Amino acid sequence: MIESPWGAPKGSSKKPDYRRPKDSDDFGKQLQDGFNSIFGSGSGKEPDFKKVIVIFFIFLIGIWSLTGFYQVAPDEEGVVLRFGKFTNITQPGLNYHLPYPIETALTPKVTKVNRVDIGFRSSGDVVSNKVSSEIIEESAMLTGDENIVDINYSVFWVIKDAKKYLFNVTEPEDTIKAVAETAMREVIARKKIQSILTSGRTDIENESHKIMQQILDNYNSGIQITQVQAQRSDPPSQVIDSFRDVQAAKADKERQQNEAEAYANDIIPRARGEASKIVQDAEAYKSQVIDQAQGEASRFIAIYNEYAKAKSVTQERMYMETMEKILSGVNKIIIDKKSGTIPYLPLPDLKNSVTNNQQKTDLNN
Repeated sequence: MIESPWGAPKGSSKKPDYRRPKDSDDFGKQLQDGFNSIFGSGSGKEPDFKKVIVIFFIFLIGIWSLTGFYQVAPDEEGVVLRFGKFTNITQPGLNYHLPYPIETALTPKVTKVNRVDIGFRSSGDVVSNKVSSEIIEESAMLTGDENIVDINYSVFWVIKDAKKYLFNVTEPEDTIKAVAETAMREVIARKKIQSILTSGRTDIENESHKIMQQILDNYNSGIQITQVQAQRSDPPSQVIDSFRDVQAAKADKERQQNEAEAYANDIIPRARGEASKIVQDAEAYKSQVIDQAQGEASRFIAIYNEYAKAKSVTQERMYMETMEKILSGVNKIIIDKKSGTIPYLPLPDLKNSVTNNQQKTDLNN
């Protein structure tokens, strides 16, 4: 008859000794007796291999079950796969899945901002953006006005859908790099080099960002582009000095054009004002001459009508008026040839005397 591991013979009507241990030493002694009864140590009996195997397998199953616990960090998402097929998404914290190989869990970092540099490779200092090497094959692009420009830029991205990111994209960084080059070349091909090098950088970043996101969404990549940042845009290094000379010449040209336009804006209104004044003076002179001619014509007609009525009287009056106009400004001496003596009438002296007397009278008054 085989004894029970806890001290009672197997098949015996005697109940096992299930008494409560008095203290820790008593509990240790009971546990040791139980193992001794199973493995037969210290009693000279053969161990019960069936029980040993069962306990061993129970222990292995317990250890295997514990491997299903996994931790998801705050910046991660847990993606549970059952035999390689997507099952569910778990949130940050301690989670459990069926042990391997039934289920596995992937924990991609969904809040980490990743960076891909195109046209150059940075030194690792994100703050200073120092360039350690340039990749001409990536940076050289053809502009819309058939010029070549070297442009370096960085693409920042995060995971917005962990399931699509893990199952639809094999090499995320290579995919983003290829998409970024395609989008940037498309945008640069529509721009002129002057706008690329000066004020058009923001438009280039926004347009390329939009095209990149559209392509990645069409791929169901689960990737979100957060920012496209242009680091540098210059002409090729082989012609940069000549290009700067051309730009300086264009700047001088624009400056001279602005000065010429400023001079034109000053002189043209002044010339137009003078021309308008001349035209107005001419119009006034024209009106004056016409009015004067019309007045003389009316006066002539009036005299002619009077002449037609009384010719002799009109002729004498016209003669007198004409002689008055002719002799009014001439010093005159009147001599009477019929008398024996020469009577002399000093008209100028008399005129001057009358004028002086009039002035004295005005002063006295």
